[in-house]
Amino acid sequence: MHVIITDAYLARSRAIHLSGARLFGAALAVSLCLVLVAAAMYHWVFLKGAREGWPVVGSLVRLVVKDEFAERDRYMRANLDAMARKVGEMQARMVQLESLGDRVMGLAGMPPPEAVKPDARGGALVGARNLSMEELQATLDELEQLTHQRVDLMTVLESRLFDQHIRKKMIPTHAPVTGRTAGSGFGWRVDPITGQSALHTGLDFQADTGTPILAAAGGMVVTQEFHPAYGNMVEIDHGNQLVTRYAHASKTMVKRGDIVRRGQKIAEVGTTGRSTGAHLHFEVLVQGVFQDPQKFLSAGGVAPQLAAAPASSSR
Repeated sequence: MHVIITDAYLARSRAIHLSGARLFGAALAVSLCLVLVAAAMYHWVFLKGAREGWPVVGSLVRLVVKDEFAERDRYMRANLDAMARKVGEMQARMVQLESLGDRVMGLAGMPPPEAVKPDARGGALVGARNLSMEELQATLDELEQLTHQRVDLMTVLESRLFDQHIRKKMIPTHAPVTGRTAGSGFGWRVDPITGQSALHTGLDFQADTGTPILAAAGGMVVTQEFHPAYGNMVEIDHGNQLVTRYAHASKTMVKRGDIVRRGQKIAEVGTTGRSTGAHLHFEVLVQGVFQDPQKFLSAGGVAPQLAAAPASSSR
């Protein structure tokens, strides 16, 4: 493209050759100039008019700002309403959790905490309003505090229930011989060897030689020895000065210092010591005093003892 510029006064002309690249550069330069002019006009007219309160410009600015704030308010209100619904659901779950905690405390044998009775409230529902951000934050803070209290309470409950579970496992309620009921019971009877009245300090379980003898509760073996009267004997300490004794065994599977669990095989039935036949003589001692073992076994669901055996029964 050629452009010829003529100067009539000087009577001369000048030719300018414009290529495609030059035309593109010229168009770009003109566009940039127009953008700069438009920005300057916007800054001078629109912003200046908004600051100085020109009627038309001020109305346009207020309309735009009002729409922006209205949209922002709608967005925030929608989020607040959603959060309020979630808070309401959390409050309902906390009420259920408190009720569950009270029931579990009853099972654990703990008295329920003294709850502060809220003030009585009521009246007709005239209208409702949306929660503010401050009110929602206050409700969340109350829920957080209540949650911490529930966590502390559940921790105490867990410890109490675990302690009860351990204590239950340490009480001799498991039958020392499976599938057998006691023959000669606890108390005074005619001694099967001397024929005289004597105190029977435990229960006799009739069984064949080699029948497994099981620990009535978990504990530590404190005695494993041969006794002239009890024969091969095992004693287990269950804590709280509670001891069980297993006598007349043909063979023992544990030694002193071993930790045994409830129902673990510790020996086999035999007729060693002062005995007239194969059986297990089972005793329970509390603070060194003989107790009726059937009272403990009955608590574990073991069938009550049979009638006292005649004088010829095993010791």
